[in-house]
Amino acid sequence: MHGLLSLIGLFPPGILGGSIWDILTQASGFSLLILFVLLVLSVVSWAVIFLKWRSFKRITADSARFRLLFRKGRRLSDRLTALSALQHMPHWRVIDAGYAEVVSFSEQNRGGRTGGDAGFDLTPEQKKAVSDTLERVSQEEIGKLEEWTIFLATTANASPFLGLLGTCWGIMNSFMGIGASGSASLAVVAPGIAEALIATVVGLAAAIPAVIAYNWCVRRLRVFGDDLSNLSLEFLTELTRENVRETSDLSRAL
Repeated sequence: MHGLLSLIGLFPPGILGGSIWDILTQASGFSLLILFVLLVLSVVSWAVIFLKWRSFKRITADSARFRLLFRKGRRLSDRLTALSALQHMPHWRVIDAGYAEVVSFSEQNRGGRTGGDAGFDLTPEQKKAVSDTLERVSQEEIGKLEEWTIFLATTANASPFLGLLGTCWGIMNSFMGIGASGSASLAVVAPGIAEALIATVVGLAAAIPAVIAYNWCVRRLRVFGDDLSNLSLEFLTELTRENVRETSDLSRAL
């Protein structure tokens, strides 16, 4: 820090005592508290960034495989069996919830008989209920993926202001030092100014990665949300197609 300030000719190294540690040991308790809060925000933000990156990377890598397997097979039951290896995916939980609703309605319409080969004979109201279930579970899964992203937004918004607060406090200490000593020499104002600049730097260092990561997370969540919506529509299409196919086969058999 002091090397950078010396480079631009503001504070000679001797004025700053030789290291940032020297500045911190002379900083006020309020400034240290602000720096500690910023440090905590930064550490937690980086932990959230790493976890979200790992989670989103896995979902993105497996989503193409999931859709490929979902489009294979003649029956929805066969497709879910093929997808059983991807139960960690939010896509699986959406499809599984929708399929469970379909089976429940079908058994209800048949008086409790399973009859898996008879297709899915659902009323329009029941199909609407299945659609609502798919939408509800999709929103729940996106909500799970959104966990802790609000912390990134909080860090991005609060850190610069906390840094500014530390900056104002350091400058105020500098003016108080001038008033106490009756001198405006560099040796009097330098510690407070350096303390203020450190707070600014730490605040920006916490905010910049957080705001970049938050924007990235929002973009990925929007993509995942669209993907789940498209998958739900594809599920409903396959449900209708399978019902029509089974009805047609039954008609030919009669």
